[in-house]
Amino acid sequence: MAAGYAELLRTRHAARLLTGTLIGRLPNATAALAVVLFTRAEGGSYALAGVLSAVYGLCNAAGQPLLGRAVDLWGQPRVMLPSAVLSALGMVLLAVAGIDPLWPAYAAMVVAGFFTPPLEGGLRALWPGVLKRPERVHAAYALDAVAQEVMFAVGPLLVTLSVAVWSERVALLVINVLGVLGALSVVVSPPSRQWRSAPREAHWLGALRSRGMLVLIGSFFFVGLALGSIAVAAVAYADTHGGQMVSSYLLSALGVGALVGGVVYGAREWPGAPEHRLRVLIGLLALGYLPLALVPGVAGMTALTGLAGVFLAPALACAFIVVDRHAPRGTVTEAFSWLVTTFGVGAAVGTSVVGPAVELGGAAAGFAVAGGGGLAALAVMVAARRFLLPTETRTVSAVQAENDRNGTVEPGFRAGHQA
Repeated sequence: MAAGYAELLRTRHAARLLTGTLIGRLPNATAALAVVLFTRAEGGSYALAGVLSAVYGLCNAAGQPLLGRAVDLWGQPRVMLPSAVLSALGMVLLAVAGIDPLWPAYAAMVVAGFFTPPLEGGLRALWPGVLKRPERVHAAYALDAVAQEVMFAVGPLLVTLSVAVWSERVALLVINVLGVLGALSVVVSPPSRQWRSAPREAHWLGALRSRGMLVLIGSFFFVGLALGSIAVAAVAYADTHGGQMVSSYLLSALGVGALVGGVVYGAREWPGAPEHRLRVLIGLLALGYLPLALVPGVAGMTALTGLAGVFLAPALACAFIVVDRHAPRGTVTEAFSWLVTTFGVGAAVGTSVVGPAVELGGAAAGFAVAGGGGLAALAVMVAARRFLLPTETRTVSAVQAENDRNGTVEPGFRAGHQA
């Protein structure tokens, strides 16, 4: 298992692209925590910190698919690096201007959020050209999903350490400087400079004209909702089961489960069409969320959250493959960015709707929201399965109507450039 991943990372440029992308995404992964800590240090309320974080999140959700479309049109270096610099400058504005007056802080969040570079989608667009073989690409998607879990665990720790050593203001600056350096490492690499998207049909809907993409977006909205609700429900559970450290146990167990599941999933090849496999994985994910509403003791609850996380990274890795198969020709970075955006919006909605549920029925009701989110994600996949048929089973006319870049091969278009 480890040997397979080691071989993948020894492929020329692979380790550099993965590492650079993860470092480049640190500002986004840590923004919520860094903004809250800075706002509180400046004397602002938690309410203000929450509003600023929400503005950042909403602008990020709006910017990712638009910047992804720009990458598909003009290439990675022309979009990724300028947007990384602008996003960092937004955070610099917050660090320098503070929160009094408020309008520069809101302007900073708009700029920092909207111009967050779509490095996540960009990396997945590069993998086929870098790794060449489909089985390696599938393993890379799994490794990518696992690396995300590591990043979201390490990122907040870096912020906390920076605050302890320097200050909240310096933490903002350090994390965003690292982000620009990570993006720079990616865009100056030969694969990023040489990558070109496939020719695309001019259409204002872009990636959203694929019905398969709409099914994925709908399903993963509810997966994100489930995860967002778990984070809040875990805090509510901790309030009645031993204090806030308990919530960290639960969320850590969720991350460890996802990490283990992703590593195991990516270590072997799986038979059958990924569209069918994704439905099974979403079903298993939903089944993993349902027992959380039983809210047993701390040891049992930690074990259940660990099991609930096992199928998250495999589902994400498989979804990346399905996106790659169903994104209309020339829209792959935009398509991946839509999936990322929808997942994030779903998580934000989950954190908002689970609050009233917890108020009414305690932690059990909060975890029930997560179970409901999982079932809704599965229902979307099942109800709309005819729109997510394996590409090899669709008729030529249907493929061409959707402009699927995997359904036909354009003369003179090299497979190594297919994203």
